[in-house]
Amino acid sequence: MIYREEIIGDCRLILGDCRDILPTLGPVDAVVTDPPYGIDYGGQIKGGGGVNGGLGPHRWKDYGEVTWDENRPDRAVFESMLEAAPVQIIWGGNYFTDYLPPSMQWLIWDKMQRDFTLADFEVAWTSQQKASRIFNYSRPQALRDGREHPTQKPVALMMWCFDRLPAKSRSILDPFMGSGTTGVACALTDRSFIGIEIDPGYFDIACRRIEEAYKQPRLFAEPVAKPTQPDIFAEGKAA
Repeated sequence: MIYREEIIGDCRLILGDCRDILPTLGPVDAVVTDPPYGIDYGGQIKGGGGVNGGLGPHRWKDYGEVTWDENRPDRAVFESMLEAAPVQIIWGGNYFTDYLPPSMQWLIWDKMQRDFTLADFEVAWTSQQKASRIFNYSRPQALRDGREHPTQKPVALMMWCFDRLPAKSRSILDPFMGSGTTGVACALTDRSFIGIEIDPGYFDIACRRIEEAYKQPRLFAEPVAKPTQPDIFAEGKAA
C-alpha cells in the first residue's frame, strides 16, 4: 500500500513498505541501496549490546526511537531487488551473503580512520563481474552533507557508485531510501529516481533534501571519450 507519493523533478518518492511496492514497479536500470543490516542500532544506543550480541554501546548519536534496524529484510525483498534491474549495488552486502549469489565485484568505502568505534570501512555487494574498487572518503568529509539518518551515506559515495554502473544506467531504484542520499545524487547527475521509505519522518527529510538538490547546479557532463590505444600487433597482420 502506498501511503503517500511525491514527484520532485525526475524523482518519484513513495512512502510505504517496499515489500508491497516493489512488485508493482516497472523495470529500472539499476538498484542502488543500503538496507537495514539488522545490528539493532537503537539497542546499541541504549547500551543493550544489540541483537548481534555483546557489541556494547559505541557512543553513537541518538536519533530517537530506532526499530527498523532490529532485523534484516527477508530473503523475498532481495529476490525482488534482483528482479527489478539488470544491475544492483547493495551496501552492507557482508550482512547478506546468505541471500546474495557470489560476485566478483565488491565496493569498499574506506573512511580513512583506523580503530574508530565504528568500522574502518563499509562493503557493498554488486551483481557485476568486474574488478573490485575502493573509494577513499574520510568521516569529516562525509559529515559535510549534514547527518540526518543513523546510517546515512555520503552523496559523493553514491555518485561514485553510479560511475561503477554501465553508462546506460540512467534510472535508479532505492527501496530503502532513508534520508534520500541516493535520490540527491540522482538529482545532481540528471538521473531519474524511485525511492521507497517506510518511515514518515525520514520520508519528509528525503523530500526536502532532494528539493534542495534540484536547486543546486547540475553535476552531469557527457563522458570524455577515451583515446584509442594503437594495436601493437598490427604490423605483420594479413591485409
